[in-house]
Amino acid sequence: MIQSMTGYGKSVIQLPTKKITVEVKSLNSKSLDLNTRVPSSYREKELQIRTMLATSLTRGKVDFNLFVEMTGEETTTKLNEVVVKQYIEQLSKVVDGDKTELLKMAVRLPDAFKTEREEIDENEFTEILKAVKEALVEINKYRSDEGEVLKQDFLQRVDLIETYLEEVLTIDGQRIENVRERLRNAVNDLKEKIDENRFEQELIYYLEKYDITEEKVRLQNHLNYFREAINSEDSNGKKLNFITQEIGREINTIGSKSNFALMQQLVVQMKDELEKIKEQALNVL
Repeated sequence: MIQSMTGYGKSVIQLPTKKITVEVKSLNSKSLDLNTRVPSSYREKELQIRTMLATSLTRGKVDFNLFVEMTGEETTTKLNEVVVKQYIEQLSKVVDGDKTELLKMAVRLPDAFKTEREEIDENEFTEILKAVKEALVEINKYRSDEGEVLKQDFLQRVDLIETYLEEVLTIDGQRIENVRERLRNAVNDLKEKIDENRFEQELIYYLEKYDITEEKVRLQNHLNYFREAINSEDSNGKKLNFITQEIGREINTIGSKSNFALMQQLVVQMKDELEKIKEQALNVL
């Protein structure tokens, strides 16, 4: 089954003093383009998180965000008492005022507070990893659901191309007769006596150049192969892109050989459907 590269996953967990929110978003990209934002206190664990993301998502432009909201009394920011006392002492020499007013001024000055580095609680980080896994499960489900929508769209358009190909086969005999008639009329306009046998030989040679039997067979094979690819166990957008290139090559060759207005119209319709497939295939994992 195919998967889209577009997806979104979110998980929220409540710890004793923190609320942890994990968000993962992805868009289409030729390769894995991974951007992670984690609080500095978890920076040493970032590589582990990136490895999880790369293993699960494989490809796409991925944005990962880890948000931490303090919900308890615990805090890593402490009052720098020594510095504040020094500020108050210095301020008291400059301005008159009670200690409360001096304190208000002192805490606004640089280095009045200090942030202590918090050691990572392994039990806490284990819970965070569970949240990451939950978000990855959600985004992969999103990708699969989007992939199913893409699959149905692909099948409809491939069926349309196949329908146009059947119409090409229907009018192919008419096309050949039309080419034959035009050639004969062109010769008759010359008002020259010709050798019928030689004319037929030249006509056969000329018509062989316009024969599209091989192109019709190859195009049908490519359409069948495209269906097999989107129904396979793995999701391979690069393979689908390659097959669409082969489909386009055969359609273009049919168009260049058609030399018949009705067939050229069908070729244009096939090209239109193929372009829509190509556009959507860029979003397949």
